[in-house]
Amino acid sequence: NMAAYTLPEGFTEFDMTTFGVALLVAGMLGFFLNAISIVSFLTVKEMRNPSNFFVFNLAVADISLNINGLTAAYASYLRVWPFGQDGCSFHAFQGMIAVLASISFMAALAWDRYHQYCTRQKLFWSTTLTMSAIIWILSIFWAAVPLMGWGVYDFEPMKTCCTLDYTRGDRDYVTYMLTITVLYLMFPAFTMVSCYDAINKHFKKVHQHRFNTNVPLRVLLMCWGPYVLMCIYACFENVKLVSPKLRMILPVVAKTNPIFNALLYSFGNEFYRGGVWHFLTGQKIVEPVIKKSH
Repeated sequence: NMAAYTLPEGFTEFDMTTFGVALLVAGMLGFFLNAISIVSFLTVKEMRNPSNFFVFNLAVADISLNINGLTAAYASYLRVWPFGQDGCSFHAFQGMIAVLASISFMAALAWDRYHQYCTRQKLFWSTTLTMSAIIWILSIFWAAVPLMGWGVYDFEPMKTCCTLDYTRGDRDYVTYMLTITVLYLMFPAFTMVSCYDAINKHFKKVHQHRFNTNVPLRVLLMCWGPYVLMCIYACFENVKLVSPKLRMILPVVAKTNPIFNALLYSFGNEFYRGGVWHFLTGQKIVEPVIKKSH
């Protein structure tokens, strides 16, 4: 019965439908693209090398963010969160793990690409497996922290999905948010800047630009930047004065990140797309050759 619920403050029926559809489309598209990336890695033997394992892990983190978004789309369709307060906390926790792991693997990929192109050091399985395990463990740890009382998980303005409650603005929130921003945005962004800058210099030296080195960081900042800025703004000002619609648009924009990541790191990655192509068409592709810089 649709009459049994009240619309969240600042939202019309139309808004609820629009946000629901946006979450659904972004979730489905991201899910589909990342699923192709994951299944390709698991089925095409030639792809299973240490470098591609990072791309695979990024796709796993991203598909779990898509599942998180699809859950929110489902709740938006129902017009009410059906899983209770515990479900809300778990939903936020699961989403946070996905986000932190996703951003970490983007930095790990930048580091790995630096070695692929610049130092030509072979990446060993032991290194990749260790790094991946550390990334997942740290992501789970930092996502679990609000469950232990440092920061709080609660509903977003539309009341159909849950995230870190940035409306409190208390000391716990501020310290947690700033810590996460340093560890999971500034540090990965710095890693990406330095690695891709070195790769770009190498490309210039060998006169062979194999991909646009500016794109990975731009994608990260375009998707996550606005949302993180709002969360940082909430550390110092009353964020409730910001319209609930805008506060809802930003996380929806952030949830499109898995789509761009799949296009960039799986379908746009010269060492990975061959395997995706092989999986989709059955045709083998020759490995690209990299010029040495002397």
